[in-house]
Amino acid sequence: MSAPTAVRWSHVGLNCRDQAATEEFYTRWFGFRRARVVEADGVRVIFLRGGDVYLELFATDAEPLFRTTDDGPAHPGTARHLAFQVDDVDAFLADASGRLPISLGPLEFGDFIPGWKTVWVTDPDGVVIEVSQGYTDQTAQELAAYR
Repeated sequence: MSAPTAVRWSHVGLNCRDQAATEEFYTRWFGFRRARVVEADGVRVIFLRGGDVYLELFATDAEPLFRTTDDGPAHPGTARHLAFQVDDVDAFLADASGRLPISLGPLEFGDFIPGWKTVWVTDPDGVVIEVSQGYTDQTAQELAAYR
């Protein structure tokens, strides 16, 4: 029997009404940088890279299927939100100086994970983004209780 094929995370493809505005948003607030632009048959796709994570931006004129709120849509088959870690949610929000639309929070979840705090913001197309601090995995012993 052969070894399983190695699988690595590749990217998230986002539809956006204004590629330039969406690129500027993820570049400014989350440190992404343009990695590649592909143009074929009148279609332009912009790849942004943040560390080992890629976002693939597709332009669209389509209307949103629904309005996103709180921590994201609960519709099956849709992503609820994207998520990023920061060292300090309050400092992140202070740097934003009110320029990011907050959909929920900030909320403290210290009862579940000490130091865990989260705020949800939206990108130019309404994609909900969780920005949190303090998340840690459970230990193997803690996880065993759920088996």
